[in-house]
Amino acid sequence: RRTPAPDAAAEQAAVAVQAELNGHGAPAGPAVPGERPLAKPPVRKLAKDLGVDLATVTPTGPDGIITREDVHAAVAPPAPRETAPAAVAAAAPAPAAPVSYDTARETRIPVKGVRKATAAAMVGSAFTAPHVTEFVTVDVTRTMKLVEELKQDKEFAGLRVNPLLLIAKALLVAIRRNPDVNASWDEAAQEIVVKHYVNLGIAAATPRGLIVPNIKDAHAKTLPQLAGSLGELVSTAREGKTSPAAMQAGTVTITNVGVFGVDTGTPILNQGESAILAVGAIKLQPWVHKGKVKPRQVTTLALSFDHRLVDGELGSKVLADVAAVLEQPKRLISWA
Repeated sequence: RRTPAPDAAAEQAAVAVQAELNGHGAPAGPAVPGERPLAKPPVRKLAKDLGVDLATVTPTGPDGIITREDVHAAVAPPAPRETAPAAVAAAAPAPAAPVSYDTARETRIPVKGVRKATAAAMVGSAFTAPHVTEFVTVDVTRTMKLVEELKQDKEFAGLRVNPLLLIAKALLVAIRRNPDVNASWDEAAQEIVVKHYVNLGIAAATPRGLIVPNIKDAHAKTLPQLAGSLGELVSTAREGKTSPAAMQAGTVTITNVGVFGVDTGTPILNQGESAILAVGAIKLQPWVHKGKVKPRQVTTLALSFDHRLVDGELGSKVLADVAAVLEQPKRLISWA
């Protein structure tokens, strides 16, 4: 049998002595200051290569010997210590300070009531119904002359007579000639529901926001009756007295953007309706009339419709009929 090298023999002797001191097989803590830690030469070399002081390593091997694993564990980053609750609270980011607004430069308006309901309805309509908008520019000079004549008519005494009255009647005539445009989409039944009545909505800007009351059974009213209903609708809306029932069950709508000096627009359907007609400002413009350029009263109409219910042909026919009546208002008598 070979005799161990002097260094190895000394190492083994030191291991045996330390084991006696620590108690056989019992794990020991780090070496006591002044005592040589117990470790085999390969482990010592590993510790030297890794820069580990064996005196700081807790041995886990038999007889209190430091193992390779102990050296590697001493190199690994220490596990995170538990932080005292107070320290955690101190380390946590402070809650963000509430955003401050310069009230001298901004005004914040809560969205509620009529305005909130209108916003929800417009979003629902815009993202539910596939909108298509068509435009036509019309010479309404004769319509404007008829408005002035009706104001002098005894049958309209005390009634509000304006271009909107004749535009509303023109739309009703166009619907009568093209009844399929007056419809709604039944999502649950996957059916188109054609209405045999017209509840004509009139978009009205009020202090409470935009509302769309409608004239029930507008198709059955004479022109004076329609004038009376329009006047009442507008007055009630301006006074803020429009009832919820007055804004329900509409079928088609008119929005008069011309009162704001706007030429035209692409209106969004009132939710659940098939079409909406936007009326632009009526302006004196050069126009070819009977082969000559003359100053004429001209406006632009825009018809938006739900393409699930109304195809391009039907929408075009309705818009063309409205334009034809306004260009030649005598058609109100022959077509109505």
